[in-house]
Amino acid sequence: MMEFATLDAFDHKLLARVRRDNLEPARVTAEAVGLSESAVLRRLRRLRAEGVIVADVSVIDPARVEPRIVLHVLVEMNTQERRVMNAFQDFMRASPEVQGCWDVTGPTDYLVTVAVRSMAEYEAFGIREMTPEKGVRAYQSMIVIREVVGFDPARAVIS
Repeated sequence: MMEFATLDAFDHKLLARVRRDNLEPARVTAEAVGLSESAVLRRLRRLRAEGVIVADVSVIDPARVEPRIVLHVLVEMNTQERRVMNAFQDFMRASPEVQGCWDVTGPTDYLVTVAVRSMAEYEAFGIREMTPEKGVRAYQSMIVIREVVGFDPARAVIS
């Protein structure tokens, strides 16, 4: 079972700020949250060491890099056998087209987000990954027309 970190009000303020901009200078963060610069740096080191902050990343706008078709795929499996489910998850982790994969409740077993350059590339993905041999009974694809609210780390705040 996962152990939860003990966080105080300052830790929550720090997490909210680094979610929005993890490159903000420590002195600016310190002023904003009411701590010294050294206390901010010490707390951020602790939050990283305890695994609360797991990565410092840049969010890339894929539309500025190259054209992509994004699809959300609802996947229904043939079985709930753990060995088959684990193998499917491994296939999804290894597939370069997969941007995200969630084990979900309801009639669908997985929600998979896929990004491809063309429908031919998506067809190849489906033929390769969404097969009965990999435990897939059926899948339904939804093509994204436009992003209304994209993933925003600053919105993912849990306080």
